[in-house]
Amino acid sequence: VQLQASGGGLVQAGDSLRLSCAASGPTSSSVLTGWFRQAPGKEREFVAAIVWSGNKIYYADSVKGRFTISRDNAKNTMYLQMNNLKPEDTAVYYCAASRGTHCCDQRMYAGWGQGTQVTVSS
Repeated sequence: VQLQASGGGLVQAGDSLRLSCAASGPTSSSVLTGWFRQAPGKEREFVAAIVWSGNKIYYADSVKGRFTISRDNAKNTMYLQMNNLKPEDTAVYYCAASRGTHCCDQRMYAGWGQGTQVTVSS
């Protein structure tokens, strides 16, 4: 399965954006789908993940209370609602899927797409 993120853009601090992640194939065999981000000059880091059934959700501490992950299994699409954006949220955002249960280790994920750029100006 290949996943493709979209919905990024240039916004001001305090604004909101909703990212979408569309899967090109069935993700029902994936236990987790997740969002990661990579800022310039930094390593890619975990943002949020959701179990396929939706009954478990994980967030990085840096986005808790501001970001909300969700998925629509009927549409094979995952979302990331980002509120109260900060300049430090500026990054390329990626989505991927995992058959494992460790939410936050990107080595457990596959199906990475090209990512979508989010830029937050101060």
